[in-house]
Amino acid sequence: MKDTEFFMNKCLELAKKGEGKVSPNPMVGCIITHNSKIIGKGYHKKYKTEHAEVNAINSVKNKELLKEADLYVNLEPCSHHGNTPPCSDLIIKYKIKNVYIGSRDIYPEVVKNSSIDKMRREGINVKVGILESKCKELNKRFYLFHEKKRPFIILKWAESRDGFIAPKKQKQPLWLTSEKSKEFVHFQRSIENGIIIGRVTAEKDNPMLNVRGIKNAINPTRIIIDKNLKLSITLNIFNDQAKTIIVNTVKKLEIGSNLFLKINFDNFIKELMLELYKLNILSVIIEGGSKTLNTFISENIWDEAYVFSSNIILKDGIKAPKIKGEIKQKYNIDTDILKIYKK
Repeated sequence: MKDTEFFMNKCLELAKKGEGKVSPNPMVGCIITHNSKIIGKGYHKKYKTEHAEVNAINSVKNKELLKEADLYVNLEPCSHHGNTPPCSDLIIKYKIKNVYIGSRDIYPEVVKNSSIDKMRREGINVKVGILESKCKELNKRFYLFHEKKRPFIILKWAESRDGFIAPKKQKQPLWLTSEKSKEFVHFQRSIENGIIIGRVTAEKDNPMLNVRGIKNAINPTRIIIDKNLKLSITLNIFNDQAKTIIVNTVKKLEIGSNLFLKINFDNFIKELMLELYKLNILSVIIEGGSKTLNTFISENIWDEAYVFSSNIILKDGIKAPKIKGEIKQKYNIDTDILKIYKK
């Protein structure tokens, strides 16, 4: 058991290298051993490219060893033809002796045609559930997306020491947190699929909502709630650095990198979640403003919350949202405190 857990941890380390690059696919790493010695390894590097198992098998120099090899992978190998052929077919082709799997897949096509059953029918010894909780945690966005048919929702805001997120009569962009906290926010943006803000935040802050300071990062999709299409097209959110979805009640239209998404605001969150699910947006950060954040909190549609507390005192302003949840982690970032809540 110690060996299987050791090599599964190695798979998880490899899998995490694909963070921010493989979505809406899960992060997967694969290790192949012969007599407890690693002879091959690989991970899923980018969406629509070879999966971890393929990269690991291709890295093995002497393919004859595969008949007596152990293959470790943190997620059940795929069994269907998607952007790439089924990984289970390649495992069967090389008659790999033992396959150790961290967690079962939840993707409908894999559930319908289980690769575990398929490999077992071909005489391969398959064991499932190695560090299962840890494997599921790595791909929590992927699992929730398919279980609940909506993106993984992260609320994010910064508040002053006295509990405000902005002055009442804000006339220019305001940063409450330190440069180190900004770096953290840009890293978080680099691994999520989308960012949601409301119209007022777009007007007051004129944000770009992109990733800065991280090499080869993929910008998240910008999702702007603008019910009556009042925003000026000269704002930064309408540039071509990333795709922008404008959620509204007026029109449905795609122009360049901008998608105008018309939905029913009478059942706003449910409609929006369904549309984002259809667009394969696995996870989103809700960055404001107060009205947008409180709407998701009141509807209890969130999974984690990142709350930054700064040393700045505003004395008056717009009250920070109140949230109930378990504080999962707490960090000191320069002069700020970051609390990560889990529902």
